[in-house]
Amino acid sequence: MEVIIAKYKDMEIPINFDEIRPLNNDEVKDAIESLIANKDFERAFRYIKPDVDWEAFSETMRSFKTKDDFKLHLGYEAVMTVARKTTFSLTVSGRSRLPKDKKPCMFISNHRDIVLDASFLNVMLVDVGYGMTQIAIGDNLLIRPWIETLVRLNNSFIVKRNVPVRQMLEVSKVLSAYIRHTIVDTKESIWIAQREGRAKDSDDRTQPSILKMLNMSGKGDVVSNLMELNIFPVAISYEFDPCDYLKAKEFQQKRDDPNFVKSQRDDLLSMETGILNNKGRVHFSLASPINDQLAQLDRTLDKNELINRIAGIIDKEIYKHYRFYPCNYVAYDMLTNTRRFSDHYGLSDKKQFEAYLQGQLDKIVLPNKDEAFLRTKILEMYTNPLKNHLTIDN
Repeated sequence: MEVIIAKYKDMEIPINFDEIRPLNNDEVKDAIESLIANKDFERAFRYIKPDVDWEAFSETMRSFKTKDDFKLHLGYEAVMTVARKTTFSLTVSGRSRLPKDKKPCMFISNHRDIVLDASFLNVMLVDVGYGMTQIAIGDNLLIRPWIETLVRLNNSFIVKRNVPVRQMLEVSKVLSAYIRHTIVDTKESIWIAQREGRAKDSDDRTQPSILKMLNMSGKGDVVSNLMELNIFPVAISYEFDPCDYLKAKEFQQKRDDPNFVKSQRDDLLSMETGILNNKGRVHFSLASPINDQLAQLDRTLDKNELINRIAGIIDKEIYKHYRFYPCNYVAYDMLTNTRRFSDHYGLSDKKQFEAYLQGQLDKIVLPNKDEAFLRTKILEMYTNPLKNHLTIDN
């Protein structure tokens, strides 16, 4: 059992992280044996490597004695296999902004893919010599027990979602304490999305509730508490989002039925679609750590105003560092019925995106399919990052 003494509002209280933490190294052996014996895990792995020799693979799995062994060998190779099969390129910029002493950071990014955002970031951080982060993952995605085992073995910690209101404060306090403990005490970096769940229309905005949660475990004022976490925004840009048609479908379902809620099967389909299908070019921009900007804030401001300003700083760093592709410019001009960005694409680019868009729309099956609405929603997904970029002073 892992328990620490955390300070909360001048009270020292014991906090048990066992329900949310990654596995410890002394738990790795049993976790690997449970995965090897699980037929659902085997079927999922064969999606990525259909020709795998399961006996040989099992022996390789058994050779991993620590989480680092697992992450740096199997985890890294699995992610790179997905990248090779489903992306035209996977690139990173801004590596010079990483702390030279490998000081732990709180990487906060926009959120495009359920599984791959943090996974792609981690392999690229390894490649540039920084090292992998711990990853925040919502418990709504732990649809099968083996998935929870896998993600905790891969150094992920669990964010509890959809808990009763009366439990939300306690859950947030534990999560906040765990994140601060990880960065400040155990000196590990963390990745977390800027909001709960993906921004399905790609209108990326940092949720103030995320920052309020991070602040809860601090011992000082809001600015000092967040500076201690060394927040490092990251801008993620996918040329094509394999789940765009699923997101558009969900928009219509919620429009037609305000009480619509996705099923576990929907979540599984989104995970599979995001992992297995074409993403084109994928780029991660490491923006600038924001501590210098936080230090300039007026700490006498109302707490909510401070939180909102900090969210705005993170958003601006992300907006500033997007990478754009012809499809973003074509989508903007199609959505606004203009030729504002016609210098950024040719006729072949336009035809290619129009064909792609129609192909994605054709995948949507709904009893009262509103194609005009669905088309607009997909165009917004490719346009909103560009619109947000245009709002900042470069």
